[in-house]
Amino acid sequence: MSVEANEVDRFEAARPRLAAIAYRLLGSASDAEDMVQETFLRWEGADRGRIEVPEAWWTTVLTRLCLNQLDSARARRETYVGTWLPEPLLAGDPMLGPDETAVQRESVSYAVMVLLERLSPAERAVYVLREAFDHSHAEIAGILDITESTSQQLLHRARKHLDARPRTVVDDEAARRIAEEFLAAATSGRTEPLVDLLTRDAVTIGDGGGKVPARSTAVSGAREVATFLQRLMVPAAAKRKMAGADRVVLYAAVVNGGPALVVAVDDRVFGTTALEVTADGITAAFNQVNPDKLVRATEHWSRVAAGDGVVIEL
Repeated sequence: MSVEANEVDRFEAARPRLAAIAYRLLGSASDAEDMVQETFLRWEGADRGRIEVPEAWWTTVLTRLCLNQLDSARARRETYVGTWLPEPLLAGDPMLGPDETAVQRESVSYAVMVLLERLSPAERAVYVLREAFDHSHAEIAGILDITESTSQQLLHRARKHLDARPRTVVDDEAARRIAEEFLAAATSGRTEPLVDLLTRDAVTIGDGGGKVPARSTAVSGAREVATFLQRLMVPAAAKRKMAGADRVVLYAAVVNGGPALVVAVDDRVFGTTALEVTADGITAAFNQVNPDKLVRATEHWSRVAAGDGVVIEL
C-alpha cells in the first residue's frame, strides 16, 4: 500500500523525535537513523487504516527495533577493539532531542550515555522514554509489553545505576566557558592549572575502535589525567602527521550538551573530548577518535562557532 504525501509529511515531522529516542537507546547516530528508516518501512507495509495514532505506533515499533538492535550490538561489542564509547553529537544537532529541562539535558549528556551502556535494554528503554520524553508508565507498559509496576521498577533500577555520581547540568553558554577554561589550562604548558580543574578521582579513557591509537584503559587521578591530556595537546609534527594534515586545531565546544574539546583537521572532526562536570570539578574526560563515530559530527561541524572562544593550533 503506497504512502500518501500527507502521511509522509506526518512521519517526517516526527522523524527528529524518533531519531532522538533511537540515539539515546543505541548510542550511535548511524544506527539510530537506520532504525528510524526501518520504522518507516514497517509503517509503509502496515494496514495504516487500523492505526489510530501513528506517532504512538511509530514509537512502539522503533523502541522494539532498538531493543533488538541492542541485543545484537552487545554481541558485536565483545569483539570491539578497545573501549566502546558512544558517538558524540555537536551542539545544534537535532538528534539531541528535547532539552527544555535539566533531566532532558542530562539524559543525553555524554557521561550518562556512557552509563546507559551498563543498563539492561529494558532499563534503558524505560529510562529514556520516561525521563527524556515524558511517557507515562502506562504508555511505556504498552510499548514494551510489560506491566506498569514493572516499568516503575525498571526506572528505579536505572536511576540507581545513573545517580551514583551527581552531575552538574549546564546550558550551552556555561558549557562553552568550562571548555574554554579547560582548553586554556590543558595547553598552558603547566600541569597545576589543569589539576586544579579536575577532581581527585578524575579519569580519562579513549575509543579509537582499533583504527586510531587511543588509550583504552582508564587513566585515573587528577595529576595522572592532567599529565596524560597535556601530552595529547602539546603541539607536535607527529600529531599533524598522524592526522594526515599540516594544520590541526583544538576548539572549545559543546558536545551532547556539555563542555568538550573538538580536534579539527581542516573541515573534518578528528576527535572529541567530552567532559563530565560535577560540583567538585571535572571528573571525567572521554576521548572519541574512532573515525566511524565522527562522520555525523563532521557533517554538523559548520554549526559550531569555531571562531569564538579559545582556539589552539597544534
